[in-house]
Amino acid sequence: MDPKMFCFQCQETAGCKGCTVRGVCGKSPELAALQDLLVYVTRGLSAVTTALRAQGGEVSREVNNLVATNMFRTITNANFDEAAIRERIAKTLEVKANLLGELDNAHDLPAAALWTAPEADWEAKAATVGVLSTKDEDIRSLRELITYGVKGLSAYTAHANALLKYDESVDAFMQEALAKTLDDSLTVNDLVALTLELGKHGVDGMALLDAANTGAYGNPEVSEVSIGVRKNPGILVSGHDLRDLEMLLEQTQGTGVDVYTHSEMLPANYYPELKKYPNLAGNYGNAWWKQTSEFESFNGPILMTTNCIVPPKDSYKGRMFTTGQAGYPGCVHIEANEKGEKDFSQLIELARTCEPPTQIEEGTIVGGFAHEQVFALADQVVDAVKTGKITKFVVMAGCDGRAKSRSYYTDFAKALPKSVVILTAGCAKYKYNKLGLGNVPGTGIPRVLDAGQCNDSYSLALIALKHKEIFGLDDINDLPLAFNIAWYEQKAVIVLLALLALGVKNIHLGPTLPAFLSPNVTKVLVDNFGIGGITNVEDDLKLLVG
Repeated sequence: MDPKMFCFQCQETAGCKGCTVRGVCGKSPELAALQDLLVYVTRGLSAVTTALRAQGGEVSREVNNLVATNMFRTITNANFDEAAIRERIAKTLEVKANLLGELDNAHDLPAAALWTAPEADWEAKAATVGVLSTKDEDIRSLRELITYGVKGLSAYTAHANALLKYDESVDAFMQEALAKTLDDSLTVNDLVALTLELGKHGVDGMALLDAANTGAYGNPEVSEVSIGVRKNPGILVSGHDLRDLEMLLEQTQGTGVDVYTHSEMLPANYYPELKKYPNLAGNYGNAWWKQTSEFESFNGPILMTTNCIVPPKDSYKGRMFTTGQAGYPGCVHIEANEKGEKDFSQLIELARTCEPPTQIEEGTIVGGFAHEQVFALADQVVDAVKTGKITKFVVMAGCDGRAKSRSYYTDFAKALPKSVVILTAGCAKYKYNKLGLGNVPGTGIPRVLDAGQCNDSYSLALIALKHKEIFGLDDINDLPLAFNIAWYEQKAVIVLLALLALGVKNIHLGPTLPAFLSPNVTKVLVDNFGIGGITNVEDDLKLLVG
């Protein structure tokens, strides 16, 4: 029986092989087909822009943004709205047709660059351009690895672009990489080299976003964040986009409505330019996958700014809004005007009619240990290492998820010796950031140093590189540093490739290795970089911590 769809881009893909009937994320076969087609036409557009640059032409910022946001829109749990995906396909075909007219020679372009068709023919085409259209398992594996890395990097660049930061070289490379996934002449070795080059540009993309965030909102500060509730009605903001949160905070001033962060938006509470808003009330809830219960108990409107949507219950669907690249049918979508500004008055008026949030937790949690804060602690850290008070750092960054096997990360954190410090970024922190692990004995250094969102993984790389310099080491792998990373979606893919580009080896990924890695591609990663999976807490402690 032919599968109704095929998608294996996230960690929770069915049977760790691929979703063939319906996505575990909730994606329908019809939506999956449209997303496959959007990726295909975006690859085609990228082949055109790459050829245009090669002949000395220019590609506009608007076209670069279209490519990035197309790819961002197909990330797991970002957009479930078929109409929104159709609109992007039509727009991409229109832009591609216009740019084809600027080329001196279009004869050598791949078929995707030349394809166009009326909407009535899209379904038939989508059935021929999905993941399984590449027959060779290893070529398919590498093409998808590159595609998912570009999706993750597109998310980073789109966030930076929202804050008016751009890097033409990153955009050009992403388009070149997408174009090369259409090139049947490329060998496995060619695609491996392209994958590693993508990692280098991933570092640049993360640096761009770091500069955008800190330039707009200041360097994160060590902060105690309330996880309780106030008595005012509230709006809950989830996802990753700090500019959306800033606009909402500005528009809710003096309205009697508080704003709370959720999941990956928690680190917004660390930025001085966002902390200054008195109605930023703190963080409500936990990681993205608990939203179906936490959104219900919040009582007020919810704004989804990016990926991490779980199909909503009817009980709160009417008060869930989307913006940016997020989308869900039946939920009101807030569009930006030509200046990038958004009007959130609908949410504010609705919030005023709602009950305050129902309290589900109380107390505070501490975060804000991005690179500048940790650099300020460098002398204390070095002294603690030299005196044996800190024996190891373990990077436990990445993503949380629904799988019961992810309790491993809670158990691993609990079992770590008190002389071990956890470096984290992303929603993986919710597996251990409320365990009360305290400080390293004899120091004032917390045992969990939270650098922020998955978008802030660059901080962890900078921290490692800084301590390599301080300790006078030639190799980053000589640091007392281990990597035990949980992954879920495509931003984790570009973070992994960026770490490999920085020379990091012996990274352990879990709870499972990606289904899109063929045995031969996995062997390349194991042989060259020491990539490994997880086993059990006891054995992994011996291996990673000693």
